Amino acid sequence: MSAPLRIREAVVVEGRYDKAALSGVVDTLILETAGFSVFKDGERLAFLRRLAAKRGLIVLTDSDGAGFVIRNYLKGAIPKDQLKHAYIPDVFGKERRKRAPGKEGKLGVEGMSPDVLRNAILRAGATVLDGGAPDRPQGDLTPADLFALGLSGTPDAAARRAELLGRLDLPQHMSAKALLSALNALYTPDELETLLDGFRR
Repeated sequence: MSAPLRIREAVVVEGRYDKAALSGVVDTLILETAGFSVFKDGERLAFLRRLAAKRGLIVLTDSDGAGFVIRNYLKGAIPKDQLKHAYIPDVFGKERRKRAPGKEGKLGVEGMSPDVLRNAILRAGATVLDGGAPDRPQGDLTPADLFALGLSGTPDAAARRAELLGRLDLPQHMSAKALLSALNALYTPDELETLLDGFRR
């Protein structure tokens, strides 16, 4: 197993089992939102804001609807330039500790392999310490680009987005706006050009 990644940013996850799964993957501060509790816990949110301002924050939530509600809440509560987003793929199944799958039948962060979690953190643009990966330029796609690619505003846009999300191992819950943010956060302009070439009309 690879040594834990030493990264500058703190990481926020939903709960303690997610934190346990991630603790062997990254060497950094890992915090919990305690599910939806962060919505009414002013102290917890204030702490996340302070951490984000000081060292940056990576959000890693489940790929179900609840995970996106939490992610979007934090996106609105913390300045954009202090926040990075890590995404896990849609994988259907049940965590070992649970008697039944979740409402949407998808594995959460706790059910992902260390390699998947490590890749998610790296793809989010984590700042690796000890002479690790340098900061990468982010993509520069605009909403107009998504429209030109047929990924928004057209009759078959949802199907085309679903195809791209599946190809990139990103959650199917993503709206066009969320997809735009994820693409720009995860890929350089050159990488985006290659990835999206097949979608050009």
